[in-house]
Amino acid sequence: MKIIHTKALLAEEITNIKNRSQRIGFVPTMGALHEGHLALMRKAKSENDVLVCSIFVNPIQFNNAEDLEHYPRLPQQDISLIDSLCDVLFMPSANEMYPEPPAESFHFGLLEEVMEGRFRPNHFNGVAIVVNRLFAMVCPDMAYFGKKDFQQLAIIRKMTEDARLPIEIKAVDIVRETDGLAMSSRNKRLSEKAREIAPFIFQTLTQAKTLTSTKTPQEVESWINEQFDNQKEFQLEYVQMVNGETLENMSDYQAKSIVICLAVWLDNVRLIDNITIKE
Repeated sequence: MKIIHTKALLAEEITNIKNRSQRIGFVPTMGALHEGHLALMRKAKSENDVLVCSIFVNPIQFNNAEDLEHYPRLPQQDISLIDSLCDVLFMPSANEMYPEPPAESFHFGLLEEVMEGRFRPNHFNGVAIVVNRLFAMVCPDMAYFGKKDFQQLAIIRKMTEDARLPIEIKAVDIVRETDGLAMSSRNKRLSEKAREIAPFIFQTLTQAKTLTSTKTPQEVESWINEQFDNQKEFQLEYVQMVNGETLENMSDYQAKSIVICLAVWLDNVRLIDNITIKE
């Protein structure tokens, strides 16, 4: 695995790959890698000639300075984990990515205004800026993102379509722990006690899915709110049943794709999860 820290050296490597007419699969990450990331990488590796990954904790997508400060950073562990899987690893500094304050601005309408967008102002603009820059540097044929960050996936698809980038966005299913908790770099911040009760999130989503046969979307959302209200360790930030393509709130089950998304605080750690109702 080649480890590259500068845009100049990355450009040279990408040129060499393109000159060999090899397809590039790209997996951008913020590090603290786990099996969920590895699933993305294995998928990318199986469908392309070269796997390029990036590790960069993007400061401009954090609206909470404390969250940025505490985001786990485990570079040596990450390198060891993917050494035999990844071909090129790009690990830039913040100054390398942003030598000047970024002037780009992305707008996605409803896609950025609901759910995460309501509670994390300017978050998706920061995501779009860094992903757009990475796409320009890596020039991938396919880029891989997990369904756990469902709204982020919708934003990146929209950005790619709007800019008419020749990149296929591939979605990979959520990878879960054996007890159902969605794998996340933030899980490392949970105390032992919090980690024991964290599976309640997916248990609630799973039960809620069964209720969609007898309850309206609003009734299912209300039921989920009640479940978390009865668990004092959790603070539910939002829960929404949405159209899987437009992220519009559902009043019935007529859409082709329907997903329940939520964000919850546990042990001062913000966790997100979702479950597909229709796909």
